[in-house]
Amino acid sequence: MSSVREEGKDRIIFVTKEDHAAPSSAELVEEDPNDPYEERGLILPSGEINWNCPCLGGMASGPCGTEFKDAFSCFHYSKEEVKGSDCLEQFRAMQECMQRYPELYPQEDEKSSETDQTSQDSASAETPGLCS
Repeated sequence: MSSVREEGKDRIIFVTKEDHAAPSSAELVEEDPNDPYEERGLILPSGEINWNCPCLGGMASGPCGTEFKDAFSCFHYSKEEVKGSDCLEQFRAMQECMQRYPELYPQEDEKSSETDQTSQDSASAETPGLCS
């Protein structure tokens, strides 16, 4: 016979060996392929882009979300021989938007130059008398 104990916000359930010996009476509900709240990957079965995919890291909802969606959609649906080569304007608009928010979208060269400067400072401190 199982027992239940409440401790603050937690509910603790103790079960016996006999409880586990009996087959489960839980009914599994088959997934609804049309459920809009069901987790999916980046591309939905319909071929549409899942803008709620965590793999996009919130890019679709940030201050440049519209520009990101335009560029990403253009690339996804591109029929060009070099995929996305017809999307330069959309990617340029996205890049310009991101440059207006450097605190949210740091440039790669800014990250690497900060890392390089830190490395140079460390190397200078370790090798006194050498010019950097």
